[in-house]
Amino acid sequence: MDTAKSLDSRKWIKAGIILIFWLIIAWLLYPLVVLDSVNLINANAYLYRSAAGIAIMLMLLGKTVTDLLFPLEISRKKSVIYTAFLALYSMAIVGGVIFMISRMILVYLQKSDTGSPY
Repeated sequence: MDTAKSLDSRKWIKAGIILIFWLIIAWLLYPLVVLDSVNLINANAYLYRSAAGIAIMLMLLGKTVTDLLFPLEISRKKSVIYTAFLALYSMAIVGGVIFMISRMILVYLQKSDTGSPY
């Protein structure tokens, strides 16, 4: 009985850690989602914040793809819903990474149109 509770609490801890990572990613990438707040004075700070957020997203993508393709419990069969959810989750992360990189390129192009070297 105690091992079942400890396994259940481990799952909640892992889910909480991933939720904390997503909150950090949301905070880091918020300026790119709301491009109206980006100006040339603080564009470099947004670039570093965005790069850090995208790097964390790529780490989560790597973890998800590893869980999908190389599960730790080989002897236990995974449900179709679990596999489908992980596949859709990884596609959503890839879409988010592509969207954020395109927004970073848009900020860079806006910055280079003004002729400012910074």
